[in-house]
Amino acid sequence: MVDNVLTPSPYKIIKVTKESDSEYTYRVATDIVPEHGQFLQLSIPKIGEAPISVSAFGEGYLDFTIRPVGKVTDCIFNLEAGDTMFLRGPYGKGWPIDKFKGKNIVIVAGGTGVAPVRSLINEFYKNDGMAESVNLILGFKSEGGILFKDELEKWKEKFNTIYTLDNGVKEGFEQGMVTKHLDKLPLNKFSDNYEVIIVGPPVMMHFTALDFLNLNVPEEKIWVSFERKMSCGVGKCGHCRINETYVCTEGPVFNYTKAKTLLD
Repeated sequence: MVDNVLTPSPYKIIKVTKESDSEYTYRVATDIVPEHGQFLQLSIPKIGEAPISVSAFGEGYLDFTIRPVGKVTDCIFNLEAGDTMFLRGPYGKGWPIDKFKGKNIVIVAGGTGVAPVRSLINEFYKNDGMAESVNLILGFKSEGGILFKDELEKWKEKFNTIYTLDNGVKEGFEQGMVTKHLDKLPLNKFSDNYEVIIVGPPVMMHFTALDFLNLNVPEEKIWVSFERKMSCGVGKCGHCRINETYVCTEGPVFNYTKAKTLLD
């Protein structure tokens, strides 16, 4: 008998952490080991399922950082530690870590876009020397939307960090959108030994990529994630399709040489 790839399995929630005014992280007990940047389908029986990127993982657990944006995530927000969540996956192609090793890494992420790069950032944090340097520009709409506060402080210890708020003033945070701060990156010191990662809403990724191109960053050095376009995960439903590309199976991570034809 062949297993149905679309059939989810039950897993226990072991911890729920409030991250911001709108986002919570759900830690689920499982032996599933994804790649950095992959996603899983989270489901509630008789309600539906939602594709969510893995924001962290370790021995025996996965973390999902979620905001309520529909009936499935609304139902998940009613769950507590000890309750059951259904998962299937992981799906998609993650970040090309081997390509990042020994490079100067630039990561620009906005809002919930920080979640799909959180595990990757922590991988660099745990492994000194894995990257030549790590440079973060992480932006949030307001103080109430700041994610992973403890880790933001921790990342300052080892990485070059710029944290920014679109609105409001907070100590340790710059003001303005992430694109306002790209020229502070020491790109000229990196020679050709660097890679750029961009994650956020489509419009943010579009304009951030254009600004990097204006800073003479080659297209092939830019990487983006279309995690918001994920759907069934196996290329069957077609909801993730952009032109002839199935984002679920070919992404969510794309090099900009391909992504430029997919960005809205």
